[in-house]
Amino acid sequence: MLKSTGVVRKVDELGRIVIPIELRRTMGIEEKDALEIYVDNEKIILKKYEPACIFCGNAEDVVNYKGKNICKSCLTEIGKQVI
Repeated sequence: MLKSTGVVRKVDELGRIVIPIELRRTMGIEEKDALEIYVDNEKIILKKYEPACIFCGNAEDVVNYKGKNICKSCLTEIGKQVI
């Protein structure tokens, strides 16, 4: 369910919008954070990007190994299969 914030922003000449500081603080979005962009019918949805495991999709305890995100659980499982 979507919740209206009552905030309206215009798109500038370069296609940018400004996300108000109050919303960024509430959502934990810092300067230089990556946001994912989703489309749902006629809606554009922004979500703070969280790297996820390439195997299971888990976004907790993720480590980067040779440019790939792998959760510690899958990493442990892979380690057991290699031995």
